[in-house]
Amino acid sequence: MTYKGKCLLPIYLDNNATTPLDERILEVMLPYFKDDFGNPASTTHLFGWVAAAAVDLAREELATSIGASPEEISFTSGATESDNTALVGLLRPGDHLVTAATEHEAVLETARYLERVGVRMTVLPVDGVGLVSPDALREAIEPETTLVSIMLANNETGALNPVRELAAVSHERGVRFHTDAAQALAKIRIDVEELGIDLMSLSAHKCYGPKGIGALYIRRRPARGVRRVNLSPLLRGGGQERGLRSGTLNVPGIVGFGRAAALGAASLPAEAAKISNLRDTLFARLRAGIAAVRLNGHPTERLPGTLNVSFPSIDAADLLGALPDIAASSGSACASLNSKSSHVLRAMGLEDGRSATIRFSLGRFTTSDEIERAAVLVVRTARELGVPVT
Repeated sequence: MTYKGKCLLPIYLDNNATTPLDERILEVMLPYFKDDFGNPASTTHLFGWVAAAAVDLAREELATSIGASPEEISFTSGATESDNTALVGLLRPGDHLVTAATEHEAVLETARYLERVGVRMTVLPVDGVGLVSPDALREAIEPETTLVSIMLANNETGALNPVRELAAVSHERGVRFHTDAAQALAKIRIDVEELGIDLMSLSAHKCYGPKGIGALYIRRRPARGVRRVNLSPLLRGGGQERGLRSGTLNVPGIVGFGRAAALGAASLPAEAAKISNLRDTLFARLRAGIAAVRLNGHPTERLPGTLNVSFPSIDAADLLGALPDIAASSGSACASLNSKSSHVLRAMGLEDGRSATIRFSLGRFTTSDEIERAAVLVVRTARELGVPVT
């Protein structure tokens, strides 16, 4: 186990739910809680200028990390707000939206709302490893299709969709392409120009930054044959973020987000290699102890730190409940909160109700010692609960 002060903490393997705040990020945030507390919208004095300069720097750091320009970044409260802004801000009754069955609820629930107010929706299936087919997308696009929204990295399995190909298909038909990349930032290389993305949702707390801050990338120069993105704001008031998102800016959060993105970009690919090696070691140890354990998702096209596995003949709640020394999950944090089974695994044809499916998600601060001890605990506990060894 790991210790923090006098508190005994389990081994943390739930980084897809949230990551711990990196001390280097906390350090740059702290002045903006107390000494540099100004409102960046205050343009007539030093306090406002200092805050505005900090926001500008963070915007540049985040933009650079994804191959964008600073003016293409709008800060939000998180990826959920960014998803809502992209979909609700663009789509109108009579429009057609194409999305995928394995999207985060921030997209799917927003799409269901839009469907109730007159937007038509097509939900694409995925294959057995959780990927969307570009050919299926091509067949789904109609003359009324206004937006395609397909995530870059799945939050449960880590599967990486072929976003470059999917965006190219969208652009062939003159359709704008949005991707939820909350899980991908600082974990894999992202270049919005190379990928052909028009809109992208991001979140700081998935990459060692603070909670409560996110961003929406909005492409300024549309691809050939694609209409410019013009979004209606969800929040109206003071006109911040070029009128797209009114409200006083969360300066400490923005500063932390910018630094998180910069640190993540600087540490790739070495950090990704380290984490993926730990992930593969964990799976190898589990497989050595329980041959029947099943990997869910693509074997290679997935996030470095995500390992989604199923143990036959036992229950996920029983397994997790018997592992107080390990912090993992049976799916996304949102699904856990609402006690829902995994719509992602159902879409992949893997949710059969007779297996314990666990998502282990590793991160920057995961150690090899933790992985070795976690594997021993999981194998021993699963066997005690009656999982078949072979």
